[in-house]
Amino acid sequence: MDNLDWNQLKAFLQTAQTGSLSAAARKLGLTQPTLSRQVAAIEQQMGVTLFERVGKSMVLTPTGLDLLEHARAMGTAAEALGLAASGRSQAVGGVVSVSATDVVATHLLPPILQRLRAREPGIAVEVIASNALSDLLRREADIAIRHVQPEQPELIARLVREARACFYASESWVQAHGHPRSAEDAVNAEFVGSDRNGQYLAYLRQYGLSLSEDNFTCYADHTAAHWALVRQGMGIGAMMDEIARETPGIVRVLDDVAPVRFPVWLVSHRELRTSRRIRVVFEALAEGLALDR
Repeated sequence: MDNLDWNQLKAFLQTAQTGSLSAAARKLGLTQPTLSRQVAAIEQQMGVTLFERVGKSMVLTPTGLDLLEHARAMGTAAEALGLAASGRSQAVGGVVSVSATDVVATHLLPPILQRLRAREPGIAVEVIASNALSDLLRREADIAIRHVQPEQPELIARLVREARACFYASESWVQAHGHPRSAEDAVNAEFVGSDRNGQYLAYLRQYGLSLSEDNFTCYADHTAAHWALVRQGMGIGAMMDEIARETPGIVRVLDDVAPVRFPVWLVSHRELRTSRRIRVVFEALAEGLALDR
């Protein structure tokens, strides 16, 4: 243990953070066989098993989890030492990964990241556009923008604001079909669906819209594609107000139906407390997402 190889420790850290030998190898600029040998070497030197292979994923064993925080502390100390040695201890740089739904990643993040880049040119943000919840404890992302409150006590979360979504249609659709304003007007209107298993239909019915599958002209569970179909005139769809307001050729419809309200949460793992670049990105996102444009 007195001669612990720093490259092996980095191999352990990156594999733990990415959950994959191939992803960790890409992060470190190594081949997968080389990284695999380094992980095996540190396990042999320590005399413990750090990972279990589950499918294509590398899952930390209980021993690996116990050692992870110590390894992270060593990594943070090594990074700080390198910065101090180069006279850049106050510099902020590196990559921070942010996960968000496809529509938030497409419409809301770009201007926020542009402002962040102007202030902190050393930070590069990796945007992970996915409607699935990123597992922050397994480091699938450094920061996640979520619309549900996280339950894991190990995560750090901040409620940024309550957002609002209403129903919209294209100007061409309204010209062709009229302007429905009430739930009763919606009965014979065309809608863009989200799924074919009835979940989206049930969701609309919760808002007093007595619809059936016959109301749907098409389906898209990818929100950006869903919005593109609404813009094309395929029917009515729901969208965050700030995105709809910035979309040309879009009209609010079903004005008498109550808006859909949902939270915007910023979530990060505990490294938020120790990583300056993650804190900088976290605060920039909090500032930008708090704005109801």
